[in-house]
Amino acid sequence: MKRFALILTTLSAILLCTSFHDTHILAKGTYLIVVEKSKYELSLYDDEGWYATYPVVFGSKDLGDKMKEGDRKTPEGNFTIISKRVHEKWDRFLMLDYPTKESVEKFNARKQRGVIPKNASIGGGIGIHGTWPREDYAIDRYDNWTQGCISMKNPDVEELYSLIPVGTKVVIKR
Repeated sequence: MKRFALILTTLSAILLCTSFHDTHILAKGTYLIVVEKSKYELSLYDDEGWYATYPVVFGSKDLGDKMKEGDRKTPEGNFTIISKRVHEKWDRFLMLDYPTKESVEKFNARKQRGVIPKNASIGGGIGIHGTWPREDYAIDRYDNWTQGCISMKNPDVEELYSLIPVGTKVVIKR
């Protein structure tokens, strides 16, 4: 049991000190959400370390970074929850501040290089939400069904919604 506690403490310390944090120590009462697209996981950290990990799905099976509106890809980068609301279709919705300045810079650079069409738009409305009623099985099947959002099982998004405040930082990486 002591060995397990030591391993858990060590892993928590490593995660809290990695470069994806704005600061190396979270302020008391704050949370950080880290989404790892390649693992289909959303992990929640509080000021004491790892709190919970939830399974998630995205839009496109291509887990690359969002390029333009309509590509169904989930953007990568550092974001903030800017609003929360009960959603009529997807249970709960936590809106991200996409596109950020960083997202716009990547988008414009891709346009300049000709990677995306000159008339493409960047899109918006990206968030974390639940599934259609009685369709939590989509998460278990890794069915990427959204337009670029992050989808969780409804009980999971309800728990997340109840825990985190507007202003929570979100890191999305491949």
